[in-house]
Amino acid sequence: MKPSDWITRWAHLAAPHATVLDVACGGGRHVAWFAAQGHPVTGIDRDISAIQTVASSTQLIRADIESGPWPLMTDGQPHTFGLVVVTNYLWRPLLPTLIASVAPGGVLLYETFTAGNERWGRPSRPDFLLQAGELLQACAGLHTVVYECGLLENPARMVQRVAALRPVHASQTSPDFHAVRL
Repeated sequence: MKPSDWITRWAHLAAPHATVLDVACGGGRHVAWFAAQGHPVTGIDRDISAIQTVASSTQLIRADIESGPWPLMTDGQPHTFGLVVVTNYLWRPLLPTLIASVAPGGVLLYETFTAGNERWGRPSRPDFLLQAGELLQACAGLHTVVYECGLLENPARMVQRVAALRPVHASQTSPDFHAVRL
């Protein structure tokens, strides 16, 4: 399966060879793509058996991140990465940890389903659908570069997606962002 167009479109925001965390990596489409671009990649999922090929610069972690502890912690703090990638996955209790996993100068690329998707198919349960503006609110401590919310086609689905940066210095102010309704 090819990587998400959203992820490949905004991947340039990450530094060359930045460390990448792919959360709920599934079959490894982004793990493989980023490894091929020369990034050291960590993929995490409760079932990593679907990942066929792994580059030597790739670490795979089998963990149930919804029922167990976050496996990437040191001294009570999440490990940080130059790029955190999340697609087609939502577990609200994990959002603060994912945001905290973005290193200073790092990037968050997040794309998942939003309310209204039930009209087009699965997921349809509110537990798995972002509410209006919820992803932007979760990223409030980051600099939003671009945010989109709306209907995509082929296949039809309702999504929210964001590309956001963590400032290198806490004193940096947030630049204007580009919001687009699809």
